[in-house]
Amino acid sequence: MSLIFDPVTINKSLEGKTPNYVLEWAIRRFHPRIAIASSFSVEDTIVIDMATKIQPDIKVFYINTGFQFKETDEIKDILKKKYQLNLVEYSSKLSMEEQTLKYGENLYKKDANLCCQLRKVEPIKRALKELDAWITGLRRGQAVTRNNLDIVQINKLDNQTSLVKVNPLINWTRQQVWSYIEDNEIPYNPLYDKNYASIGCEPCTRPVQPGEDERAGRWAGTNKKECGIHTFSEKPKNSTINAR
Repeated sequence: MSLIFDPVTINKSLEGKTPNYVLEWAIRRFHPRIAIASSFSVEDTIVIDMATKIQPDIKVFYINTGFQFKETDEIKDILKKKYQLNLVEYSSKLSMEEQTLKYGENLYKKDANLCCQLRKVEPIKRALKELDAWITGLRRGQAVTRNNLDIVQINKLDNQTSLVKVNPLINWTRQQVWSYIEDNEIPYNPLYDKNYASIGCEPCTRPVQPGEDERAGRWAGTNKKECGIHTFSEKPKNSTINAR
């Protein structure tokens, strides 16, 4: 049965609630057609830790861009084993070799937006087509581009398809994130100990300097702030959809 899903009303009801409360609400409402999108950042790992205590077999999906740090692949394997994750990987329809043949070497230097579109956005759209809702580790404090995010949002994949996006850590600070990681003894990517605050593809990520935005190390020296995974499908805050 379809119900009108109104994010404005839902956000009011979830405001001030804990991440665990938000996750339990989302999982109970949308499972099994809900999944966690994970790059195995510390935020995503916290979401995994909380969500698997509610629903151990919840789907987790990961976009393998072909450009990730080896440390990212290593922590992915560690966490997959620790949580016995129901992990599904997606990747671009173009192999690295095919992309080079079509667009030339180092597309990320010539057209970072196109590279992200091919290696991140297109694969995630395929992942999301199988779902009614997805969960992220986004926080408002990560960057100015995320200041106005809501706990629950509506995404539009195409003219016929919309789905619900849930951001349970939206109000958490970086200090809260690391306190949770330390208190619960959760393994994390060692690049964080080398002043990386946001970890994406290796060619487009650098450590951050004191006082910089957490995402200042992403596409440094350019105007690019987001890869497109979290911006391709925004709809107005007062939109409603027919949600299962």
